[in-house]
Amino acid sequence: MKYNKLFVCLGLTIVISCTDLNMNPLSEGSSESWYSSAAEIEMSVMELYRDVFWPQDNDEWTDDYTNRDISTPVTGATINGEWSTVTSLWTNSYKPIVRANTLLENMQKALSVGVTQSLVEQYSAEACFIRAVKYADLVSHFGGVPYVSGTIGMDEAFSMGRMEKNELIGKIYQDFDAAIAKLPESYASSAPKRATKGAAMALKARFALYMGDWETAAQMAKNCIDLGIYKLYPDFAEYFLPSTRNVEESVFLLPRSISLGVQWGTRGFLPRNAGGWAQHDPSWDLLCAFLCTDGKPIDESPLFDPKEPFKNRDPRCTATIAAFGSEHMGFIYDPSPYATEVLNTATGNMQINNDSRVNAQYASFNGLVWKKGVDASWIENGFNIDRDKVIIRFADVLLMYAEAKTELNQIDRSVLDAVNQVRARAYGVSVAETDKYPAVTETDQSRLRKMIRMERRMEFAWEGLRYMDLIRWKIAEKALNRGSYGMLDVAELKTNVYDKGLWFFAKTPQIDEDGLADFAPLYREGYAKLLTNRLFDATRQYLWPIPSKEIIINPNLRQNPGY
Repeated sequence: MKYNKLFVCLGLTIVISCTDLNMNPLSEGSSESWYSSAAEIEMSVMELYRDVFWPQDNDEWTDDYTNRDISTPVTGATINGEWSTVTSLWTNSYKPIVRANTLLENMQKALSVGVTQSLVEQYSAEACFIRAVKYADLVSHFGGVPYVSGTIGMDEAFSMGRMEKNELIGKIYQDFDAAIAKLPESYASSAPKRATKGAAMALKARFALYMGDWETAAQMAKNCIDLGIYKLYPDFAEYFLPSTRNVEESVFLLPRSISLGVQWGTRGFLPRNAGGWAQHDPSWDLLCAFLCTDGKPIDESPLFDPKEPFKNRDPRCTATIAAFGSEHMGFIYDPSPYATEVLNTATGNMQINNDSRVNAQYASFNGLVWKKGVDASWIENGFNIDRDKVIIRFADVLLMYAEAKTELNQIDRSVLDAVNQVRARAYGVSVAETDKYPAVTETDQSRLRKMIRMERRMEFAWEGLRYMDLIRWKIAEKALNRGSYGMLDVAELKTNVYDKGLWFFAKTPQIDEDGLADFAPLYREGYAKLLTNRLFDATRQYLWPIPSKEIIINPNLRQNPGY
């Protein structure tokens, strides 16, 4: 279809009227002939929920993640307007924006083809919701962008400049508010998953938090909480399994389906004994970020033993990263250099241990592999799973509320209760059982701010939220200008670490005021290997570049500084 080809080539010019360009063959739908029945209108609404329109930030761009000795354009400071991810985010944000605009413009047809007034209001609210979320994504990554709320012609499309961020924020808020006013709180259980009132509140809170609008973030998060329809799933580890679907913690999600080809590949994240590649792994930085069971960082807690780094840690540590000596994916997980064989728990027999680099060169370079949400289903269906794609969950709403109220220095019982609900769930106890988990009682703003940031990192590891946290807290320049470290090569690992009784960490890494671990001393003393140097250019990388092709075709579209 020519219209779609034009979209791919020219990006923003997708907003041009199909009618003006007369590009629709008679055999294909167009905005002129479409919307002629209730079924077509419903299909147009559901099209807005396509998986490709809902990308999430990649933890590979953060200090929570390693990919052997490979960096990314973000962590290598080589990001530019040619990067496919930049172009994809731009394109797959404007596509649903334009479709939402077209849907809104055609709502007057709906009543005449039998759509009820209540459904017209709901569909319009869904379109406003999608438009708000997609512009929020654009603003969060690019800053000011062209704003289109209707169909425009070619001349205007080629000459549109960037709307200032503050003006865009107001328009995004208006769309969120329109969605909140008309969206239902829930749908029939058999209905497809789609936007709700709570989802609009939660995602408006997230956008406000990213923009530093603490008052709006706090109010929207509280409104979502006060709906009384969301609650934390009782088992933290179980929540992330593919078999756990559409539970009350999931404020907004997109279901996946292997049969429909909407799935996620797992092989790169699995240990090698289970047939995976152990390529994409948790970082040492993440392992050291989890607090001890006394609520203190590892360099302050007497409970931490660098030789047993998983012992006495917040339960989310071993729910996120496979602990050494534990059963994982049918085997006892042991990456040590002398573990040539390992127990197969299914057969009860010992077999070659491919999770140790003594046998497999490309076993995890730092000894760590993911456990969060991982189960036997990950090796089925050609290493594909169709677990729910959770866009936002209730734990995030609670911690956003706590963070926003803390930034406003309005710290009260509700703030501490929000944090403690999340922490208590991790320990599998009620929030009132303060003798069974390290409850947060801090009311000093700066200290509580640090605690909430640590809580977010423990709670949301490998969920695509760390990148924007680094960006909005303005600590990316610190976190991403440090080395990514791993284990020494096998011979040195044996002589320098294991044979000296210093396995796993030879000494406790120090944790700074931003919760970042310092592994440089271990490296200097010959106990660790530098896998790659992370780089982050603070003069430009807090915003992404506008795609180069957009700058080329539109002289009024200014590039972000430094690109």
